[in-house]
Amino acid sequence: MKVAVLGSGDVGKVLAGGFLKYGHDVVLGTRDPHKVADWSAQHPKARIGSFADAAKLGEVVLLAVKGTVAAEALRLAGPANLSGKVVIDATNPIADAPPVNGVVKFFTNLDESLMERLQREFADARFVKSFNSVGHALMINPQFKAGKPTMFICGNDEAAKQTVRGILDQFGWETADMGKAEGARAIEPLCMLWLIPGFLRNEWSHAFKLLT
Repeated sequence: MKVAVLGSGDVGKVLAGGFLKYGHDVVLGTRDPHKVADWSAQHPKARIGSFADAAKLGEVVLLAVKGTVAAEALRLAGPANLSGKVVIDATNPIADAPPVNGVVKFFTNLDESLMERLQREFADARFVKSFNSVGHALMINPQFKAGKPTMFICGNDEAAKQTVRGILDQFGWETADMGKAEGARAIEPLCMLWLIPGFLRNEWSHAFKLLT
């Protein structure tokens, strides 16, 4: 697939590298090409461009920016460039405030997720929540003694979720589908839970597993 990665932070670069590993054509969108100069040198098959350049070329779009700028990043990418495309939403609505006893503050509430806000504004895109509930170091082929960890996803479009399920299979995850976009109200706070051991005990090597 042709994959547009919007965001040049750790999450964007790690996932872009994962897509390259499995033979996908990657365009990394960034507002600061100098920020990814070293990464680009190490990944010569990837193309670098603006958010709009990347979104225009991508068949699948991965949104990997701070939650506070997620809508702005998609506006820069261009609604027309997102229309009809799978948009994998890896963002979390973390507010610009310090954690309290290890718990980060969200700028959303339990009755409205960030992904729902984005889906309403960019109604022609097919959003799927994914990759938001684990640290970037574990996103590609995570190895645990207990087996594959679980990635929780949700979204309104079944075909889009099947596309994301295929990507998660490649990247070494099992998938748990939590239904429509409203499911993001429960999935986004998993980030909050995942971060607590890190902030309290500097433990970052864990992931979630759904047992049935």
